[in-house]
Amino acid sequence: MKITSSDFEPNGEIPATFSCGGENISPQILIENIPPQSKSLVLILDDPDAPSNNFTHWIIWNIPPDISKIQSANIPSGATEGINGSGKPGYIGPCPPSGTHRYVFHLYALNQVLDLKEKSSRDDLEAKMDGKIIEEAQLIGLYQQK
Repeated sequence: MKITSSDFEPNGEIPATFSCGGENISPQILIENIPPQSKSLVLILDDPDAPSNNFTHWIIWNIPPDISKIQSANIPSGATEGINGSGKPGYIGPCPPSGTHRYVFHLYALNQVLDLKEKSSRDDLEAKMDGKIIEEAQLIGLYQQK
């Protein structure tokens, strides 16, 4: 399984458009080689360099496994967004207080659709994913406030 973006290169700089100082919208995500037995996908975006140790910027689950693209500023039909590290649903862009931070897009293929309420937390999501992951991939982007 592979995850990339048409908006930035792996380990490259995430454009300011997608940051808290820009339009604060999610970048386009491209997905390839999804295992055929997948029933759903999960996407988690976090910042492992955050002062609070791994700030969650975005979580989405029950992404249909036949998808090849998540459009910018969008979530796929049938998917559900959860609560980010700010306690609000949806995407929150890179916004490091200082220095360059890594932003990791984690993609998981699961063997089932998750029964999880809208606006659930990352902890809730990870508990439901336990034992259901078929394969995972990640994409790292970098961002520093200018």
